[in-house]
Amino acid sequence: MINGITDFCKAKEEGWTFIETLIVIGIVIILTGSISFMGMKYLEKAKVVSAKTEIQALSMALESYYLDNGAYPSEDQGLEALWEKPTLSPVPDSWDGPYVSKNDFFDPWQTDYVYQNPGEYDLPFTISSYGSDAYPGGEDKASDINSWED
Repeated sequence: MINGITDFCKAKEEGWTFIETLIVIGIVIILTGSISFMGMKYLEKAKVVSAKTEIQALSMALESYYLDNGAYPSEDQGLEALWEKPTLSPVPDSWDGPYVSKNDFFDPWQTDYVYQNPGEYDLPFTISSYGSDAYPGGEDKASDINSWED
């Protein structure tokens, strides 16, 4: 009789039950979901910081363009004038570019940066990203990011 009880106890301890497996899978899903949620939150913050940094870099490139040519690119010439010499009037005689390291004028949400000349608030130019919604205005993560803001 003792052998029978010992064999029965050993058989019960040999593996996980279906319920135990479901509990472990549930815990893993909950942990993965919470980590993913936090990761998405930080990814959105990183995109905002990246857009601000790119706008600052484009602003510095426009200042270099201005120093060489005595004027900022027109709106028709756009930010592409930082990459290759414009062919649209007014064609700059002293263009010494490229003024940027890559021909990529998209924000982190893959929308074109908006370049205005003259700019808002009597500034010589403004560069804007419309954020995650790609439309002017918006709140929170869809807020606009502008060169005149820090």
